[in-house]
Amino acid sequence: MSRSFHNKILRVNLTDGTIKVEEPGQAYLRRYMGGWNIVADVLLKEVPQGADPLGPENKLVFAPGVLTGLPISGATRTAVGAKSPLTGAFGAAEMGGFWSAEFKRAGFDALIVEGVSPKPVYLWITDGKAEIRDASHLWGKTTKETQAAIQEELDDNRVRCTMIGPGGENLVRYACVMDGLKDAAGRTGLGAVMGSKRLKAVAARGTINLNGVDADTIRAMARRAAQEVREGTRAASLAKFGTGGGDLEGGVLQGNLPIRNFRDGEFPEVDGLSYIMDKIGVQMEGCWGCAVRCKKVVQAETEAYSVDPSYGGPEYETLGSLGSTCGVSDVVAVSRGNQLCNAYSLDTIATGVTIAFAMECYENGLLTKEDTDGIDLRFGNGDAMIAMVEKIAKREGLGDVLADGYEAAVAKIGQEAAMYVVATKNQAYPMHEPRFKRGLAIGYAVSPTGADHCHSLHDSNLFNATEEGFQPNGRLREMGVLEPMALESLGPEKVRATIYNSMASIMINCLPMCSMPGWSLDELTEMVRAATGWDVSPYELLKVGERAMTLARVFNMREGFTVEDDRLAERSYGPTRGGALADGGIDREELREAMHTYYGMMGWDPATGVPLAGKLQELDVAWAAAYLPT
Repeated sequence: MSRSFHNKILRVNLTDGTIKVEEPGQAYLRRYMGGWNIVADVLLKEVPQGADPLGPENKLVFAPGVLTGLPISGATRTAVGAKSPLTGAFGAAEMGGFWSAEFKRAGFDALIVEGVSPKPVYLWITDGKAEIRDASHLWGKTTKETQAAIQEELDDNRVRCTMIGPGGENLVRYACVMDGLKDAAGRTGLGAVMGSKRLKAVAARGTINLNGVDADTIRAMARRAAQEVREGTRAASLAKFGTGGGDLEGGVLQGNLPIRNFRDGEFPEVDGLSYIMDKIGVQMEGCWGCAVRCKKVVQAETEAYSVDPSYGGPEYETLGSLGSTCGVSDVVAVSRGNQLCNAYSLDTIATGVTIAFAMECYENGLLTKEDTDGIDLRFGNGDAMIAMVEKIAKREGLGDVLADGYEAAVAKIGQEAAMYVVATKNQAYPMHEPRFKRGLAIGYAVSPTGADHCHSLHDSNLFNATEEGFQPNGRLREMGVLEPMALESLGPEKVRATIYNSMASIMINCLPMCSMPGWSLDELTEMVRAATGWDVSPYELLKVGERAMTLARVFNMREGFTVEDDRLAERSYGPTRGGALADGGIDREELREAMHTYYGMMGWDPATGVPLAGKLQELDVAWAAAYLPT
């Protein structure tokens, strides 16, 4: 019987150079599946309360799941986690690409990295073996240079690398972990944790086939999905344009696309960012084994900028963060910024929104040309945006201030700058406006990782009813969300939908599985059964997601977070300047009431937001009660 997991977790201590393999057992793997749950288990049990995120006590976890490495669309993801150096809270992000499948096929279910190496190193993992190798010659190199050097050293261009560039090495608090040159575990600053451990890369090559217990079912599902992609009935626009590859004007008209640091509602120049593939596109690519080829590859050579196709192309989040949020409409400049972020291992979202914050400070006189080393840091200046990406990665001048995140920047620039911060728990907003999608308002506020669009509810399709009846997204319908609700609502019905969406989305971060192929809850259940041989149900899978949500909450409560941290950026409570959202923002008291409703529905104390002992027992993690504040 060929299972989709190995029952082997690799533990590497970089301080003393020891390598161990642990066997957690099937009950552990079925309870957690992988991803967020394994991250939370390690952080709570092994990282001391109050530990410095960039110190030796923090642990960096690479956690694929029971579906990772299967030959089926979307099954090539890993969750990366640690205590976040950006937020001080539960840190997690997911990445696609090729490394995850190679690591899993090399014979391991997860990797725990602890301690700090006395010198730069990289890990080499292949078919049940692991070794620590010197990376002194790689320190300071870009991701492209690093990957090429490791493949040459190992004499195998099929070796896949997850790694950091200079941004991670320089401990930029929103540095990311790159999977190859195009995919990233982008959020919460995990690249800085990797840099603090002087771990330059993890190289993997595996030859163990993972077909699952019921390989015929896996193959049939894979073929069906591929056929539906070809026919345009599954992920049609993604396969053609990727994310944000079409006309972005609709986002402006709705009020969803952030403009000039979420301040404005009008952006006549948006056409410059639309239809990027028609302008500089080369081809569409995909992750390992996936029929949904949603990854843009772009190339450009202009008098001002050169764009290397090796680094792929900007997704929607990057078109927004380095583009409209900075007031920049030059798609080549944005693509160049995307390339630099991938080369230096910087989260494009946090980088762009942080630069937009600095631009607003500059335009309001809180920063001067003396502060910017002569850069005219105004909205719309693509050259300035690109220059600041370089300065942040290298911690030069103002870039050194911005590299430590909003709280540190406000402390240096002055308290007046706080009004221009657009973040929750110190993590910059992604490119979706919570004043338009009120489910995101709830999700951003309560998210354990800070503002996040992947596990928060995009509720803009929940208010429409057709002749055929209410048609929300498939997973919500499977969970019993059956009636439309007002877009502006923050009432109990919206809270319920938000919770259900998060349970499903975070469950997907535990399998982990990409959301782009659009697998339904029933399909995911069939997939996990075929992969593992376990008789799981949709209910059990949703509990996997709820368990991860709750353990992440316990970690944050242990680290001193309270209900006062479940709030939005001040800007979200007011209107935009012009545009669709010019008539108002989110009502502060309505959102606070929604938070308390959320806590009650989750089995957390309705007043304090602390998970109750009974809920932890029901989720089979009663041990976590020992980590709650008393």
